[in-house]
Amino acid sequence: MAHILLVEDEEGIALGLRMNLELEGYTCSHAADGLSGLAAIRQGGADLVLLDVMLPGMDGFEICRQVRQEGNRVPILFLTAKSLEEDRVQGLEAGGDDYMPKPLSIKELVARIESMLRRQRWYDQSIQKNATGSFGGNTVDFDAYSATTWTGEQVHLTQKECMLLRLLVENEGRVVDRTEILDSIWGTDKYPSTRTVDNLVLHLRKYFEREPTEPRHFLSVYRVGYRFVADPTDSPA
Repeated sequence: MAHILLVEDEEGIALGLRMNLELEGYTCSHAADGLSGLAAIRQGGADLVLLDVMLPGMDGFEICRQVRQEGNRVPILFLTAKSLEEDRVQGLEAGGDDYMPKPLSIKELVARIESMLRRQRWYDQSIQKNATGSFGGNTVDFDAYSATTWTGEQVHLTQKECMLLRLLVENEGRVVDRTEILDSIWGTDKYPSTRTVDNLVLHLRKYFEREPTEPRHFLSVYRVGYRFVADPTDSPA
């Protein structure tokens, strides 16, 4: 069964979560502050991290940003007392995979953990088939979450950017609707919001398009979703 790292400073919450997760069959380890949590993630061994946002020493958003910058793609689920959309978006843009407000429903938490682990397995299996890709003078290393753009610039991709790019590339020429994107990358068609998908596509255009405002690879399909075209010269007008 998967090993869960819990980074939570409130002892009572941590104890309750750990007991419930172990009853569900997971193994668990615990870090009680931001710095020890960061060290535990870097040490490795966790299949998934439950990361509180408000932590002494270093907040969860900063921990997530640092581990993503280091190329660590362990799934991260934020836990927080806040439920504002701005906070959810901030967590996802920091590189988190999901976001749950407290108090937590153990049943829902376990469902989300299983969904995240399935998506990570899909991505890992996908890059085993083909770990690199190229289009329009850009080269992408899906395993390293990095790319060399048509300008020669080295770009570090977030986990979500890389997963979205992989999904679009695997479905080249086909319109992928926003619901499918949300379900494939976040595991639900209701969370977070389509705005987050649109923002990720804007990031990809900024990295890889020669004219981001006139995209040739990442095409919008009005009110539906997006279509990826590797070679625009072969695409019908």
